[in-house]
Amino acid sequence: KQLDEQGIWKERTSAERARIIEDNDEALKERIRMISNAKSEIILSTFDFRSDDSGKLMLGALIDAADRGVSVNVIVDGVSGFTKMKGNPDFNALASSDNVNVKIYNKVNPFKPWQSMGRLHDKYVIADRTNYILGGRNTFNYFLGAYPGHKNYDRDVLVYCESPDETSSVNDVLAYYESVWNYKESKAFLKNNKCAGNKKVKAARKELLDNYNIYYADNKDYLTDTDYTDETVEVSNIALLSNPIECGAKKPVVWYQITKLMEQADSQVKIHTPYIICNEYMYDGLKKVCDSVENVSLMTNSVGNNGNPFGSADYYAHKDKVLGTGLEVWEYEGGYSYHGKSVLIDDDISVVGSFNIDMRSVYLDTELMLVINSKYINKQLKASMEEYEKKAATVKNETEYSHIPEEMKMKELSDKKKNIKAWFGWAMNGLRFLF
Repeated sequence: KQLDEQGIWKERTSAERARIIEDNDEALKERIRMISNAKSEIILSTFDFRSDDSGKLMLGALIDAADRGVSVNVIVDGVSGFTKMKGNPDFNALASSDNVNVKIYNKVNPFKPWQSMGRLHDKYVIADRTNYILGGRNTFNYFLGAYPGHKNYDRDVLVYCESPDETSSVNDVLAYYESVWNYKESKAFLKNNKCAGNKKVKAARKELLDNYNIYYADNKDYLTDTDYTDETVEVSNIALLSNPIECGAKKPVVWYQITKLMEQADSQVKIHTPYIICNEYMYDGLKKVCDSVENVSLMTNSVGNNGNPFGSADYYAHKDKVLGTGLEVWEYEGGYSYHGKSVLIDDDISVVGSFNIDMRSVYLDTELMLVINSKYINKQLKASMEEYEKKAATVKNETEYSHIPEEMKMKELSDKKKNIKAWFGWAMNGLRFLF
């Protein structure tokens, strides 16, 4: 009742523009573009930050911005902070730079394992409190750039406001960021900047800036173009959905609001999610949507194409319950794992962000979803979704498909793998909410 009374839409008095970022290489370029043109402030929040090719370019761009006098604030989840950043000269080079502050959300504490369950899953970049990119991409090669090797397909939204005022949606993202930044479990990555003089850190800093300068020179014409007007369209409204920020168990705020939005659809709902791991409350929510709307479909990775082994095993074990909601289910088999998290409602509402249809996103992690009221953005998102759906099979029942696109071959699981997934799904049943 409280959520219903609040509503999600606010009156906006300043025009905002947006567009979908679909391509991984474009996603890296837009982030570098936004950082390289910042004049006063850059804010970056990410679940997973690694110092691979794209990660180093991001680090170099952030250090270069700080050297120009731009305030740089970075917040990263505690698992990535522990496994990818701790003791890494590249991250030490960033964190020890002037004008830079790096925080870790919910640092891993082996003496408090119960506290380690809630994670920071938000992914966004804000430049000069004006423009921002928000979506589902982490900060490393799987999601950014066109580097060889494994990749995940994902999606972002770029929001541009030439003359923001107090009603602009960027202020909603900023208010959310500030609540996380000032949260008691968001702690400094470095206690001091003494490591700045370390030989390895100095060498890392030089390498990061050299790599960034080469990339900047190669892409200078695009990166120096700061007029987003021709690349974006004016939207009617933008709303931000967010989970509570505490690192303990959470009320299912984002899930509740998304299901209410879907129930209000006139004729069509499309859901894309990498994984679907539901409890009965979530299954009931999907049933209500299917009972209220004539055409409701959900696309997720096939068992063989899923990059998350837990998500794969759970879907294999509970496919009957997913189908029992009334959803038309499509299984994506595109070679690389699909990581996009989006909902399309009728011809005017688009929802994009970090939220998976799983219990971890519903009850444990911080999550953000951007709701955009725009027929053009909806059309853009629908076209993107349908490109993936061309490589998705329509599920008939637990073992059969009613339609498999031409020239697409579903990965066959051996009896051994089927037995392993069935056993794994059963064995992990009591811990499904963690994955």
